[in-house]
Amino acid sequence: MRFKPGLPKRLHHLLPVQKLIIPLFTLLLITGPHYQVTGQTSFSQNGSSTELSMERMERLTSFFDEYVEQERLAGGVIWVSKGDEVYHHAFGSRDREAGDPMETEDMFRIASQTKALISVGIMILQEQGQLLIGDPLSRYLPEFSDLKVAVPEEGSSGGYTLVDARRPVTLRHLLTHTSGFDYGSGIASDQWEEAGIQGWYFADREEPVRETVARMADLPLQHHPGEKYTYGYSTDILGAVIEAVTGESLDSWLKRELLDPLQMNDTHFYVPQSKADRLATVYSVAGNGIERAPDPGGSVGQGHYLNGPRTSFSGGAGLVSTAADYARFLQMLLNGGELDGERILSPKSVELMTVDHLADIPYRSGQGFGLGFFTVDDVGARGVPGSVGEFGWGGAYHSTYWVDPREDLVVVFLTQLIPATGSDIHGKVRTLIYQAIVN
Repeated sequence: MRFKPGLPKRLHHLLPVQKLIIPLFTLLLITGPHYQVTGQTSFSQNGSSTELSMERMERLTSFFDEYVEQERLAGGVIWVSKGDEVYHHAFGSRDREAGDPMETEDMFRIASQTKALISVGIMILQEQGQLLIGDPLSRYLPEFSDLKVAVPEEGSSGGYTLVDARRPVTLRHLLTHTSGFDYGSGIASDQWEEAGIQGWYFADREEPVRETVARMADLPLQHHPGEKYTYGYSTDILGAVIEAVTGESLDSWLKRELLDPLQMNDTHFYVPQSKADRLATVYSVAGNGIERAPDPGGSVGQGHYLNGPRTSFSGGAGLVSTAADYARFLQMLLNGGELDGERILSPKSVELMTVDHLADIPYRSGQGFGLGFFTVDDVGARGVPGSVGEFGWGGAYHSTYWVDPREDLVVVFLTQLIPATGSDIHGKVRTLIYQAIVN
C-alpha cells in the first residue's frame, strides 16, 4: 500500500461540499470506487476482491454516532486499512463546547503510543552499528552503573531496604519493560516523590528529559532487572540513550530519521502554533457522561502541548499525531520496515520487535511482550477477536492501535478521554472491525 500526505485543513472550505470526499482521501494513492458513509468518512475498495464489507463497517460508524449521542465520547478519528481497502472516519466534535466538528486530520495527544517510535529508533541505531540492545544501559548513560533495588521488609507495613541490583539494566530490559523502573509509585515511592519524578506526564517540565532521566539513576528500582514486567519510565530512558548516542535532541533526531522519511508531517512533541486549531479537546468520564478536562491540568487535562515550556521531549509519552500519520508508521512495520520506497528497518529487525521476549515472566493471558509492543501468542487464551502474531499498544488518552499481519490489517483509533473509567469502547471497536472482515 502506498500513502500520500493529506490536504491541509485550511483548504477544505475552498472545495464544493459534494466533492469533499475526494480531497480528504488524497491521503492514499488509490483508484477505484469511493463511498461516503456518515460524518467525515473515506472508504475505498480497490481491486476485485472485497475484504471489508462496507455494509458491516457502517455498524462501526453507527456505534461511534451512538456513543457521541450518549455522551460517552466527544469524538475521535479511526483508521482501518486491510490490503488496499481503507476506512478513515472522523466522528463527533473536536471541541464540543465550541461546536467544532472533528475532522480526519485533527491531532491527538498519543501519550504511550510514542513508545513504539522510540523503540524503532533504538533498532535504527542498532542497524547503524551504534549500539546493541544487549548492551548495559550504563555504557551510554554512565550514571546508571550502580543501581539499587527496593526490597520490602518482612513484617513491616511499607518499610523497605535497598540492595544492589543483581545484574545491570540492558537496553533490551528497557525495550521489554523488565528493567525495574516503574512510574515512581512502587515500593520506594517516597524517594521518587521527593525527587519530583512520578507519573508519565512530562510536558510541563522546564528540565530537559536527559537531566530528568539522569536523576532517575539515584532512585531505587521496583525489582531486579529482567525478573518481572513493570510498566514505567523505560522508554523515556531509551529516549535519553538516543540523545547520548547521537549527540542530538530526541526531537531533531526523530524527525530526521523517522518522521520525515515516513512523511509523518503532523507528528510533533509540541503542536506548532499554525496547527493549534487542529488539536482535539480532552474530556473525562464524569457521572453518567463526560466533562471537559481542566486547562492546562496535568496528566488529566488539556496539558502543555500548545502553551508550555516545550523543553522536555518524553520518549515514553510525549508526541501528538494524527490517525493517518500513525497509520503510515504501522504500515511501514507491516511491510517489514519499508514504506513508499523508504527503508526504515530490515524485516529481521521488525520480526525481532514483534515476537515475545518475556519467556517465563508472567504477563497477560494469551499475550507476550516484544520490543515495544504487546504480542498475541494464543487467541483463545486471550479471548477476543484477533490473530496470532498481532502486535500493538495504546495511550493514556484512551487511544489504541494494532497490526494484524495475518489479516494484513492496520487499526488506529484516536480519542481524548482521560480518565476513561468503565469504558468498553476498545472491546467494541475491535469486535466491530473483525466482524466486517468477510474475505
